[in-house]
Amino acid sequence: MNRKKITIRTLKELHSNNTPIVCLTSYDAQMAKIVDEAGVDLILVGDSLGMTVLGFDTTLPVTVDMMIHHTSAVCRGNKTAFVVGDMPFLSYGVSDAETISNAALFLQKAGSDAVKLEGGENMAPLISKMVNLGIPVMGHIGLLPQSVIKEGGYRKYGKTSAEAKQLIKDAKALEKAGVFAIVLEGVSDEVTKQITGLLDIPTIGIASGPSCSGQIQVVNDILGLFTTFIPKHSKQYVNGAELFQAGIGQYVKDLKSAQFFGNN
Repeated sequence: MNRKKITIRTLKELHSNNTPIVCLTSYDAQMAKIVDEAGVDLILVGDSLGMTVLGFDTTLPVTVDMMIHHTSAVCRGNKTAFVVGDMPFLSYGVSDAETISNAALFLQKAGSDAVKLEGGENMAPLISKMVNLGIPVMGHIGLLPQSVIKEGGYRKYGKTSAEAKQLIKDAKALEKAGVFAIVLEGVSDEVTKQITGLLDIPTIGIASGPSCSGQIQVVNDILGLFTTFIPKHSKQYVNGAELFQAGIGQYVKDLKSAQFFGNN
């Protein structure tokens, strides 16, 4: 597939034309190459790598160094998709200077096109500073994986009137702060539809219904590679774990039975 490098301008054009923005995670160069060549518009190097790649139970142990390492690999494998690096737990918000310094690493050292951070109205002033300094930022509201311990687990957001109003305020504040898009995770379908209709920037949904400007999924989930659990919001297109195990199992059998070289 021959296509030009996707930029924020491209994403805006897709949004203006009501063309769904296709987003997917990647964590290494090889997968990024596959995802890019398949035609995905935006690759998120998510801190979900803590669970899908590094074996942690949550995203909280993921560090800036880990994210820079994996984001760099993705950027080397990718040619045209827009790459966003996830800022991990406590890498932002502690101080403006530290946040900006950490965000700069994603652009200067890793080569990403933008960063993503969690939080709504409370993060808007900081995001405004980042954007004014030339750092493209993607917002993220609703279910915030980095706050699951504080929130007591995973759940749907926007079911009450108070939560719905706050989510709308959060979305408007982030748009005003200058984010180029907002991830809506675990937000009720009705509130997602309201937010998407109110904003002039794209909304990217995950477990938030069909009303968003685009959708994002974890690549390990849709390929059936992450077998610890299967999220309800995900659609598994192939059973990758089963396919890989079958191939590796045949390799083991061939080598054990002295058939490996005979088959060549």
